[in-house]
Amino acid sequence: MADTRSPGPKPILTLPQRLPTVAAPAGLGTAATGALIIGTLYVGREVFVPVALAILFSFVLAPLVKLLQKIRLPRSIAVVFVVICAFAVVAGLAVSMVGQASQLAADLPTYQNTMREKIASLKGAGPGTGVLSRAVDVLQELGKELDRPDRTPAGQQLSPATDSRPIPVEVHQPRPGALQTLQAFLTPLIHPLTTTGIVVIFVVFILLKREDLRNRFIRLTGTYDLQKTTAAFDDAAKRLSRLFLTQLLLNSGFGLLIGSGLWLIGVPSALLWGILAAILRFVPYLGAILSAVFPMVIAAAVDPGWTMLAWTAALFLVAEPLAGHVVEPLVYGRTTGLSPVAIVVAATFWTWLWGPIGLVLATPLTVCLVVLGRHVDRLQFLDVLLGDRPPLSAPEIFYQRVLAGDPAEAADKAEEVLKERSLSAYYDEVALEGLRLASGDAARGVLDVQRQAQILDTVREVVDDLSDHQDRRPTSGEITLDAEAGAAVDETDEAEGSSDLPVLTDDQLKEPFRGEDRVVLVAAQSSLDEAAALMLSQILGKHGLSSRVLPPDTLSSSQLSALVQSGPALICLCYLAEQSDAHMRYAIKRLRRRMPSTPIVLASLAMEDAIIDTQIADRTETSLRGASRACIELAAVVPEQTGAPPDTRRSA
Repeated sequence: MADTRSPGPKPILTLPQRLPTVAAPAGLGTAATGALIIGTLYVGREVFVPVALAILFSFVLAPLVKLLQKIRLPRSIAVVFVVICAFAVVAGLAVSMVGQASQLAADLPTYQNTMREKIASLKGAGPGTGVLSRAVDVLQELGKELDRPDRTPAGQQLSPATDSRPIPVEVHQPRPGALQTLQAFLTPLIHPLTTTGIVVIFVVFILLKREDLRNRFIRLTGTYDLQKTTAAFDDAAKRLSRLFLTQLLLNSGFGLLIGSGLWLIGVPSALLWGILAAILRFVPYLGAILSAVFPMVIAAAVDPGWTMLAWTAALFLVAEPLAGHVVEPLVYGRTTGLSPVAIVVAATFWTWLWGPIGLVLATPLTVCLVVLGRHVDRLQFLDVLLGDRPPLSAPEIFYQRVLAGDPAEAADKAEEVLKERSLSAYYDEVALEGLRLASGDAARGVLDVQRQAQILDTVREVVDDLSDHQDRRPTSGEITLDAEAGAAVDETDEAEGSSDLPVLTDDQLKEPFRGEDRVVLVAAQSSLDEAAALMLSQILGKHGLSSRVLPPDTLSSSQLSALVQSGPALICLCYLAEQSDAHMRYAIKRLRRRMPSTPIVLASLAMEDAIIDTQIADRTETSLRGASRACIELAAVVPEQTGAPPDTRRSA
């Protein structure tokens, strides 16, 4: 039947609306990438373990190759010669270990009687142990009786006539042929030989193509700053080579000391235990303990008495602390670059991933990752997670401590820094930088007046805690072992320190400056300016110039009259806020009008490289050390023979 309905207007085709796309969380992609990398390392461990060993060997052998190249030996010949010598030494040590282990296994039955006698003496020592021993024997017999299988069905006894015992059957394999014997001999050697071959090949090619591999890695990580990236990678390679070679030599020396000591004591297989001690010392924390267990057990088994065991334990108790706490700090410096937590986590991770070889490689591999993180921006998170450098800079740590109102922690960190730096260097390059961060937050409106007052109170306590320190560079040679303080030491500079500033006596001061509080330090605008003035006041006091600090309201009309009546010999205005030129001119103009003959020093501390009009004050400085120098030069008596101040230099 035909459709008689009249055709209506044609429908308008509408495209389906596109649904809004939801971006996957960044953390999910990072976690997936990490899981993929870990899975790849686990599945391909048969290949990645030799590659990791080859990379570490190349770092150790690279300095030797360069040394041979300096004597005009071609690079290919130098690489082959160094690799052959290195692996010949490794093969010799492996053969020695196998021989020593075989000899020890053959001699173990001869030590059984000694061990039985010692165990018997330990069981018989002390009152009541005989009763306990008999009770243990009874319990063991009862346990054997309970474990004996009962083959008789319940309620039925077998008669002797129906007792059917199983007939023993022995299955003998046919004698293996020559091919099967050869296969049984070679099968255990295939994996070690294959791994060794891969390691040798990779080491040779890495040493031969070192620059080409470096350039390819630079290309992958980015070439936006080729000069900086190349210098960073060269520096990282030198540091890693030096670190691994030093660690290898140090552990080899430790193994030599242990082996020689055990040989003198008379412990069997001393060479084996020395090599094992050198290898296990690459294992963090537990390596030294594990290397001591086996020789101590053998010493207890060999010697009928306890003298050999005591001497063996004493050897390890003396050698390990000596190497770990005396030699290593002298050789490595302050640290190897890894945090203690990172060492434990890395050892656990690589052991789970690659087994015992991963435990030995954990620390060297983690050091490589940390060095890459310090020189490659994309891998910086590795340095933050695994490195021992604090995630915050020294000024940021100071600012965070004073912001939290924790003067004790801030003072403790300062005490550590002052073991290697002068007081003014710490104030100028750590504390003042932290106050500059606070001033920046105050300018952005995120640091209110109440928090600024809290920072002032905390800084006042820190300054009071550091009042016993003199403003000179320490000469005791003591170094700090604290990681955060060590980073602060590295960030400070003593080249322009105050050690050359004199400590003035009353005779060396001009007449107006003799007496208490003749120098006035005025906090120009805020509590942060007053905090900086407190540090400047302490520096001046260390150099014989007494001063007092006045709050920011000193320049008001009511307070300025009191300042004029006190008649100060010198006024120093302290500014931390940026863009204070108008206020500086206004404040100095008011002071000039009321005290025209008083010298004025402007300490504009907002930034050290600021461009300031130096004509508005008698001296203008941008650092605490510079302001200290200016005040001391203005207060010191001019020597008659020169007619000039003792030092007219100005700090940057």
